[in-house]
Amino acid sequence: MSEMWTGEEVRLRGVGPEDWKGFPWPGGPEHRRCPQRRPGRAATLGGELSCLDRRAGRTSAGGEAFRLVIEALADRALAGPVTVGEVGRRAGRFRTGTGIPHGLRRRGCAAEATEPVLTHVFTERLYNKCEVEVYAFNDSSPALCRGPGFVDEGRLRRHEFFTGAYHDVVLLGLTAAGHRDGHRRPPVR
Repeated sequence: MSEMWTGEEVRLRGVGPEDWKGFPWPGGPEHRRCPQRRPGRAATLGGELSCLDRRAGRTSAGGEAFRLVIEALADRALAGPVTVGEVGRRAGRFRTGTGIPHGLRRRGCAAEATEPVLTHVFTERLYNKCEVEVYAFNDSSPALCRGPGFVDEGRLRRHEFFTGAYHDVVLLGLTAAGHRDGHRRPPVR
């Protein structure tokens, strides 16, 4: 991948079969949304990837969705996935998300990984709007999204059920114009 996909602390790359052993996904919020993932049931690479692919809309027409690995440059450790999915080509809309495990949070991995993805989708694929959903109880996720310029667009009350309770989801959005106004362009070489 080009320099665009490498930052000061992390680089983004495609997911490979060897990543399964070191990938920090079990127990994360995505698993609560994957019906085939049940407590006590062994996880498999194929099962986990197919569930994330369905969540990301990878099976949708056009093949516009993708998932990358966030890799720490210092030790080449896997910091989690970043996805682009639920792509609506007609309206120029897509969703993105990162999955950083608790032990690796607040190190800047998600923020640094999000920027090249947004730049790529807005400038190379010419999409108009990015949307994200975050749990309302998770104060750090909305704050992370507001850094690149996302704004609150609404709240889905009692939208998700896990850990024995219903939880609200906050919707945030960023337009291509908003991203362009607040961010530098990647170098052209």
